[in-house]
Amino acid sequence: MSSIITTLSPAQVGALTTKQIASLAPSDINALSTAQAQQLTTSQIGVLSTADIVQISTAALALFSNSQLDAITTKDVAALNASQVSALSTTQVAAMTTSQVASMTTAQVASLAASFTTTQIASLTTAQAPGLTTTVLGTLSTAQLQAISTAEIAALSTAQVGALGTSFTTSQIAALTTAQASGLSTASLAALSTAQLQAITTKEIAALSTTQVGSLTTTQMTGLTTSQVAALTTAQVGTLAANLTTTQIGALTTAQATGLTTTVIASLSTAQMQSLSTAEIAVLSTAQVGALGTSFTTSQIAALTTAQASGLSTATLAALSTAQLQAITTKEIAALSTTQVAGLTTTQVTGITTSQVAALM
Repeated sequence: MSSIITTLSPAQVGALTTKQIASLAPSDINALSTAQAQQLTTSQIGVLSTADIVQISTAALALFSNSQLDAITTKDVAALNASQVSALSTTQVAAMTTSQVASMTTAQVASLAASFTTTQIASLTTAQAPGLTTTVLGTLSTAQLQAISTAEIAALSTAQVGALGTSFTTSQIAALTTAQASGLSTASLAALSTAQLQAITTKEIAALSTTQVGSLTTTQMTGLTTSQVAALTTAQVGTLAANLTTTQIGALTTAQATGLTTTVIASLSTAQMQSLSTAEIAVLSTAQVGALGTSFTTSQIAALTTAQASGLSTATLAALSTAQLQAITTKEIAALSTTQVAGLTTTQVTGITTSQVAALM
């Protein structure tokens, strides 16, 4: 049996009351021609049930005006089937309200995301985040990617975060979880700007693997904040040390100083070695101290413990300048072995202070 709708002209359809429209069966709605559908008023669309909405043909829905589309309730938007969603034009999608977008299913989000405006993307809920698959994210523009809210970012999987590439805003980077940060590819990390890298929280920094840390460029490493440097693990310090600035090395904690292996210390420049704080010097092992060679500042020498001083090789001691030797405290002098003292040059012996001489007695 044909629907009564087929006997009405487009103008007559547009003249029906909301009560008359509401009384139509879903099959009647399905029978609407594109011309008739275009005459539906926003009030008429507003009274259609979900069962009616899903019966609107894709051809008819594709010709809906922005105002007609806006009249579809959020509940009905979520009920649109895949064919109907696919029929919407980019212009129609961009005209949808943020409430309508927020009501979409993850499947609908995946289908329409590339056509969303930045405002619509920002309105997505955390529950909809799974709809932004890695494939979908790959189709979004930089502006669209940067419109993803920090709440949405935190709900993404490590794979989804990886698909963002280097399009992060500083707020988005700061919103990453430690798991997401540890999932960033070395290529993505190496391509981050200084501002983006400085937005990584101290927790995120500490969660990076030594491989990730090792992928950072010299420019990036020198751009790390003192707080970020202080958050590095001993393993990370060992990987990065040779490229840290003197200020950053001086900012290392005593716990991090233990990450400066003898090999790492040997790779440091004299300026870097001399930037080690006296607190850092005091916690180094005798082997680490020995690796510093003769690069000590007088303050660093004075900060040595008796155990460290007694661990200095005769070659290192013999190469110290008069000023460096005079910086050795009387306690450190007293801790030197007879072999170490015997290794001092004549010039060094004549240069030591009377207090140091007294300490040797």
